[in-house]
Amino acid sequence: MTRRAVFTAIAALAFALPLTACAATPEAQTSPPPTESAAPPAEPAVEETPTPEPTAAAEPTCETIIAPSTVTSLSEIGWTHQQREFQIGADVVDGGIQCVWGDYSVASDHVQVYGWAPLDQTASAAAQQTLIAEGWQRAEADGHTYITEDPQFSLQTDEEGFGMTYEFGEGWVALANTKQGLLLINQP
Repeated sequence: MTRRAVFTAIAALAFALPLTACAATPEAQTSPPPTESAAPPAEPAVEETPTPEPTAAAEPTCETIIAPSTVTSLSEIGWTHQQREFQIGADVVDGGIQCVWGDYSVASDHVQVYGWAPLDQTASAAAQQTLIAEGWQRAEADGHTYITEDPQFSLQTDEEGFGMTYEFGEGWVALANTKQGLLLINQP
């Protein structure tokens, strides 16, 4: 090979080497800018995530309307429950539940009562009036209305003298065999 051929080969190699190095970088591998006649690139497909349907609140049960620790404590002493319709006097409240916990293997009136039901404002006012007309007593505390049976007719009372007591809140009513027992009820 002649000097001139060697020099031409080296020059060609020197010129081609930077071009290959540029082609190897990611920036160099991008497509050329579109010309006016080129169509715009297609936009990537976007998957639409369906909006989840709202789920209805779980129906209250005798195991969910009271604290789990209370369920455990009652179960550990051998108590079970009987589920009933929630009632205010003779009136059944739709969507409610009343649970009577006790030892059903022996005859006894030693039980615990817990209940909860949804109740709108109009039905709440009517229920309160019915109970008061039947001799129950009204008490207000902590922004809630309590209607309790007359303590002289109560089988069991708490430290404050409350026996069977209804608690009326906004959109609901709860029931326990004492006002103190209302503290154990969860709002579904």
